[in-house]
Amino acid sequence: MSSMDDEEFYLPQLDEVHIFPSARRASEEGLVAFGGDLHPDRILKAYSEGIFPWYSPHDPILWWSPNPRLVLFPKNFKKSKSFRRVLRNKGFEVYFDRNFEAVISHCAELPREGQEGTWLSSEMKRSYIELHHRGFAHSVETYYKGELVGGLYGLAIGGGFFGESMFSLMSDASKVSLCALSDICVKKSYDFIDCQVETAHLVKWGAKLIERNDFLDALEKTLEKSTDFGSWRDWSWKYSESME
Repeated sequence: MSSMDDEEFYLPQLDEVHIFPSARRASEEGLVAFGGDLHPDRILKAYSEGIFPWYSPHDPILWWSPNPRLVLFPKNFKKSKSFRRVLRNKGFEVYFDRNFEAVISHCAELPREGQEGTWLSSEMKRSYIELHHRGFAHSVETYYKGELVGGLYGLAIGGGFFGESMFSLMSDASKVSLCALSDICVKKSYDFIDCQVETAHLVKWGAKLIERNDFLDALEKTLEKSTDFGSWRDWSWKYSESME
């Protein structure tokens, strides 16, 4: 691999100190470093520098900042006519931070095409649950007839929401969760939702790829805003009652 300056690229191993190399100098693939741990403070430091952990269960911890980066600007979430009918008629209800642990467990356990096992290790789950207790990590939960059928979770830092994973046990349930997240981010004046890497359905819903340096520039700007600490439990959406 080579750096952005075409110099020989060395992949650093992290130690006990929560310091990362610059994401701007990572390879196009995006691998920044390996090793270290998943202490909540290290995870917060990583996200504040445009880096996130992603690795297989038996591998060392890998830290990434891919180029390009998939980002959803909250006002750009696409509500097609057919999806508006789903929101209006299906009877979905959305709550925030009611059952964070159930959401992250579903994300870890749900089988995914082309993937064996889960990248959401027990250590990673514990760290994000701790970040939830600290008021950084939030869950968006979609319910149908009182049952949790879809959701997502991620971190709120400055004016950005950094999505981690989502799950769906019912058609449209995860899309409803992302729609509700986009709505609350508009109300809270968040700048963007970081979706990390490209997937077809996220692009279809309005996310777009931007250059890594543009993302890092936007990240630096959004971190100038105060972080919205604390629970989002007071927020809820009943789309059948709120659609135009």
